[in-house]
Amino acid sequence: MVDVGTTLEMVQASQMGMQAIGAGLAVGLTGLGTGIAELGIGAAAVGATAENRDVFGLALLLTVIPETIVIFGLVVALLLLF
Repeated sequence: MVDVGTTLEMVQASQMGMQAIGAGLAVGLTGLGTGIAELGIGAAAVGATAENRDVFGLALLLTVIPETIVIFGLVVALLLLF
């Protein structure tokens, strides 16, 4: 039998590292997706507000909606870490 030399502490440290990578990916990729989503929404909202000031509230609401995706990513990251 070959002794690989892995101990319980090494396995636990590796698992914690993988959890941290998963949590970072959860927040990072949702942030990237939100940025891409707000790219078009923000430009359209500014254009609509420039033409008609009455749609400012609706434009602000549509700009804030993609931000909830990052909150979901943060919740997933916290669930992975704790």
